[in-house]
Amino acid sequence: MSIPRTAVSASLLALGLVSTELTRAADWPQFLGPDRNGISTETDLIEKFGDDGPEIVWSIAPGAGMSGLAVADNAVYTLVQRDGRQFAIALDAASGNELWASPVAPAYKNSMGDGPRAAPAVAGNSVFVFTGEGVLASLNTEDGSINWSHDVVDEHRGEPADYGMACSPLLVENLVIVTVGAPDATVAAYDQSTGEPAWTAGKDHPAGYSSPVLLEIAEQSQIVVFSGNALLGVDPAKGEVLWQYPYETDFNCNIATPVSIDGNVFISCGENHGCALLSIKPDGDGFSVEEVWTSLGRSSIFRNEWQTSVLLDGKLYGFDNVGSAGPVTHLACIDAATGEREWQELRFGKGNLIAADGKLWITNMDGELIIVRATPDGFEELDRAQILNSTRQAPALANGRLYLRGNENIVCIDINN
Repeated sequence: MSIPRTAVSASLLALGLVSTELTRAADWPQFLGPDRNGISTETDLIEKFGDDGPEIVWSIAPGAGMSGLAVADNAVYTLVQRDGRQFAIALDAASGNELWASPVAPAYKNSMGDGPRAAPAVAGNSVFVFTGEGVLASLNTEDGSINWSHDVVDEHRGEPADYGMACSPLLVENLVIVTVGAPDATVAAYDQSTGEPAWTAGKDHPAGYSSPVLLEIAEQSQIVVFSGNALLGVDPAKGEVLWQYPYETDFNCNIATPVSIDGNVFISCGENHGCALLSIKPDGDGFSVEEVWTSLGRSSIFRNEWQTSVLLDGKLYGFDNVGSAGPVTHLACIDAATGEREWQELRFGKGNLIAADGKLWITNMDGELIIVRATPDGFEELDRAQILNSTRQAPALANGRLYLRGNENIVCIDINN
């Protein structure tokens, strides 16, 4: 049964449980949060779980999948796989009750895990989703009705990435943008309202598994795309490729999202490839790309596999994955300007993280939630607890609640102090 979101919101407001102004200010409407950098501005959050463990508000098992979560206007959005199809779903953020579920594509099967991979993005009364094989759809947030849908990989005569299409949609002005990896369309943009194609950019770059991001580069807003074999800067208005930086990796496994550092761009990859900080500057009618510093190969200081690092006060916090997708993973802090290591917690384990209130909120593949002090002075674990069976997704944080996506379930935890 579909419950109208307006009715739920009205009931909560009548009880005095929800502040509309606060909710809008503290939403997590897309992959990696409001600014697509894994950082929340929320404060006054807990440092320890207490004697009884984390305060679990609700836990549900809506279906399989690896899609992240978006939280907006008192609802949680994600993709799940069940009953032979991929569904976009909306949950009441306060209770976990399912508000609606809309099928958007057939079930997606893959040796690295079945189901959808990408996180939704929400703007106004629309939520945008990207399925495992590459169907991009816009749905109405109130009832889940489909506004429009495109099989973008098929339409551009491409092939899905080996491990599934993992790009989370990026919203820029009136456009929704995804990485396609087709021979004549590395990336494609569509009108948010109508679904009409706006532009394509790039050629002969496989999709990889990273999500594009809008960054300010050389006093110009640019869409930065980490494809399977190169980093590209794209003009969001014209769809013109402004510059490229080759970065080839085994199996096209560029996964982490580029990070802006004082106008420069940081990229990193696992599989023993390493990381680089790049300076992009105007050069005649185009742009030039220069390496500020690099740390590459088996001795690299930082190898982000499928986790995007967060930048706090000039320091990058993230995961250094050793070897070829191996089990040895360190948690580390490095100086973003120089690439020098501040500290390293050896064999911390694979996981993902976001930052808020001076702390790192980390989930690992064993399903634990771990709180770590975000400081360059050294590793300081504050607390940890078993929450899920397994997960690769970073948490979503909205209105003092942490939302965790496991392979089978979703859990909401109150972390208000």
